[in-house]
Amino acid sequence: MGAERFGRGRRRPLRAGLVLACSGVLLAGCASMPDSGDVRGVQATQGPDSQVRVFPMPPSADASPVEIVQGFLEALTSDDPQFEVARKYLTAEASKDWNPDSSTVVLADGPTTEVDRGGDEGGGDRTYTLTGQKVARVDAQHAYQPVGGRYREAVHLTKVDGPDGQEWRIDLPPDGVVLGDSDFQRIYEPVDKYYFADSSSDGDGQRELVADPVYVRGQIDPLTQTVKSLLAGPTNWLEPVVRSRFPSRTQLKKGTKSLSPDDQNKLKVPLNRKADHVGRAQCMEMAAQLLFTIDDLTPSGVDEVELQRADGSQLCVLSQAQAETIAPHRTVGRPEYQYFLDEKHRLVRMGGIGSGSGSGTASELEPVPGPLGNDDQTLRSAAVSRDEERAAGVSLDGRSLFVAPLTSGGSLGDPVVTSRAKSESDRLSTPSWDGRGDLWVADRDPKDPRLLLLEKGAGEPIEVGTHDLDGGRIEAVRVAADGVRVALLVKEDGKTSLRIGRIERQDGSGERPEVSVVRPRLAAPQMEVTAMSWAGGSRLVVVGRESGGVQQIRYVKCDGLTPSGGVLPGLNGVKEIAASENDQLPLVANSDDGIVRLPVGAAWQTVVEDGTAPVYPG
Repeated sequence: MGAERFGRGRRRPLRAGLVLACSGVLLAGCASMPDSGDVRGVQATQGPDSQVRVFPMPPSADASPVEIVQGFLEALTSDDPQFEVARKYLTAEASKDWNPDSSTVVLADGPTTEVDRGGDEGGGDRTYTLTGQKVARVDAQHAYQPVGGRYREAVHLTKVDGPDGQEWRIDLPPDGVVLGDSDFQRIYEPVDKYYFADSSSDGDGQRELVADPVYVRGQIDPLTQTVKSLLAGPTNWLEPVVRSRFPSRTQLKKGTKSLSPDDQNKLKVPLNRKADHVGRAQCMEMAAQLLFTIDDLTPSGVDEVELQRADGSQLCVLSQAQAETIAPHRTVGRPEYQYFLDEKHRLVRMGGIGSGSGSGTASELEPVPGPLGNDDQTLRSAAVSRDEERAAGVSLDGRSLFVAPLTSGGSLGDPVVTSRAKSESDRLSTPSWDGRGDLWVADRDPKDPRLLLLEKGAGEPIEVGTHDLDGGRIEAVRVAADGVRVALLVKEDGKTSLRIGRIERQDGSGERPEVSVVRPRLAAPQMEVTAMSWAGGSRLVVVGRESGGVQQIRYVKCDGLTPSGGVLPGLNGVKEIAASENDQLPLVANSDDGIVRLPVGAAWQTVVEDGTAPVYPG
C-alpha cells in the first residue's frame, strides 16, 4: 500500500566536503568505527536500505571561492536535517532569504561550476555559473515533474568579516536545492500519500483511495515529513479529482517535533484544533488515509493509529484491519486468475494465483466460461473486469468490441463498439476496465480517432475529451483501479510516448456525464514505449527503448521518475506485458518465447509457447 520502492543508483566517490557515518539506530549492523586516525573519503555503493548517512563539512577559514561553491553544493547532497551546514557557506542575509524547501532542480549529472571570466580576480566579489542538463523539478509540495532543457544559474560570492579576517561567502545562492539525479535517488524516498476519489467520481457508492506520489528525505524523519505532507493536502495536479477527509488547515499540534510508533506498533498523532470537532465516521476515514500512507515507513510497520485532539484527548483509533473495511483498497486484492488468448484466439484463464504464491501452471489453463471462451468469436485482445464477472474482447480483425459475462451459456450478442477504419492496425485498441466498472477503448481510425467510455460496459459509448493531447493519436489505454488516472500510449510525429492523464467527470446537459482526460504528463520521457501496464498505486511497468538503445522492461513512476534500480531481467521480443496492482503477483508477457511470467524473486518462466494478449483483471 505504500509507495513502490526504487533502488538507489551507485553513488559517485565521496568528495572532500562529505563524511560518512552509520545510522545510530542500527549501529550494530555497521563496521566498527576506529578511535584514532584521520577521516578519509571512501567509495561505496549504497542499496535502497543503506543505513549510511552523509554529513557535510563546514567551510574552512581560508577556503577559496571555488571551494566555497563546491562545499555548498556538497552540503546540498548531505543528510543535514535543516541544511544548517549549507547555510554556513552563505552570508547572514543570504541564509535568511534562502529557502531550500521551495524547489529542487534535478540534473542529469549534477551541476558543473564555471567561473565568470569577466569578474575581478583580485577584487572582493566573484561570480560562478552552475550549469547542467535538467531532468526534473520537485516543487514545494514534494511533487516530481520531468523537465528538459539546460540549467544555468549564477552564484555570486563576496568577502565578509570573520573571526580570523575576511572570508568568502555566497550572497546570491541558487533558488532552492540543485543536485544530480543519482544523489536525488539516494537522498529522497518515494511515498504515496492517499486521498479519496472525489464524490463526483463515485461509481458504486464506495470512494476509491488514490495514490499521490511525493518525495521526502529518507534519512530525515521520513514518517513525520510524510504525515505533514498528507495533512497539507493533495498535490496540485491531483487535487481537482480527490478529497482529503482532514479538515482544511489541519496540522500537527504545535510543538510536535517527531512522530514514531510505540513498542506495540501504535502511532499517536496529535492534531491542532481544526480537527477537534470531526465526527467519528470522518475521523475513521482520516485515520485510514494516514495508515495507508505510512504503511512502509517504519521497519515493522504501523498496526494502529490514534488521532488526538489538541488537548491530548482521543479522537479515534483505527487498526489496519479496520482500515480495509473503511476504504477497500483494490490494489491489494488478489485476482483469482491470469488471462490471455490461446493459439485458437480464445480467452483462457490460469488459476493458482489467488491464494498462494502465484505459481499457476499450464496444466491449470482452461477456456473462460461463456461465449468469449469458445470458438464462436476469435479475438485479438481482451480485458477482464476487476470483479472477474465480465470480459470485453476485440475481434481478430480489430473492428468490433464485445462484452460478455464469464458464465456458462448465453450468446455473444451485438458489438458495443465498431470501428470504421480500413486498416486493421488502425482499429480498436485493447480495452480496459476501471475500478468503477466502466469500460474504456480507443478507436485509432485516422479519420475519426476517439477515446470511448462505456458506463458499466454497456450502453451508448461516451466520447472522452482529449483536447490536451494536441492531436496525438491514442494507441493504447490502461485505466488505474482508482478510476481517476489513465495511462495512454500516444503516437505523435512518429514516436510513441507514455502519458498519464487525470480523468475529470462532470454532469452533462442530459443524464450522461461529460468525461475528459486532462493535463496528461509524460512518464518515462527518455523512452519510446511500446507496451505498458499499471503495477501498483503509482507505478507502471513499461516495455520500450531509449534512443539508440535496446529493448528494456522497467518500472517507472506515474509522475515521470525513472528509478535507477527499476530495470527488469531481459526478455526477447516483448510485444505485450501485464501486471497486477498487487506487486506480489508475477508479471506476464507475450514474447518470442510465448506467454512467459516473472514471479517475485525468480527468473522468467515459459507458460505456453503459443499465446498472445496477457492481462490481469482491469
